[in-house]
Amino acid sequence: MTDLTKLTIAQARDGLKNKDFTAVELTQAYIENMKAKRELNAFVCESTDKALEQAKQSQEKIEKGLGGDLEGIPLGVKDLFCTKGIETTACSNFLKGFVPPYESTVTSKLLDAGALFLGKLNMDEFA
Repeated sequence: MTDLTKLTIAQARDGLKNKDFTAVELTQAYIENMKAKRELNAFVCESTDKALEQAKQSQEKIEKGLGGDLEGIPLGVKDLFCTKGIETTACSNFLKGFVPPYESTVTSKLLDAGALFLGKLNMDEFA
C-alpha cells in the first residue's frame, strides 16, 4: 500500500470512497507519522484518541453513503481556532489550560463536512 500520508485530500477522499483503505487506517497512518516526527514540534496539542473515535464514526457514514465532502479526512488545526473539548492556547502561556466549551465557525464547518482533528498545530503566539 502507498504511504497514505502522501496522498492529496482529493486522493484520500477518493480512496475512502473506493474502499482502498478505511478512515481508521488513514488516521492511524497520520498518527504514526506524527509520532515519528515529534522533534519538529508541529503539534502543540495532540487529540489522537478523539481522532480515532471520529474516524470510526466517519467510516460508518462512508459505508452507508452518508459522508460529507471531507468525511474521514484527518487534519491538523492551527491553535488559533477554538475547538470544543481540545485545549486552545493560541500558542500563548497566558491561555495555557483553556479548553473551550464551544467550537469556532471554521472548525464547525470542517467537522460538519466530516473532517477529523489530529490536534492543534504550532504557530506564532496569537498569530
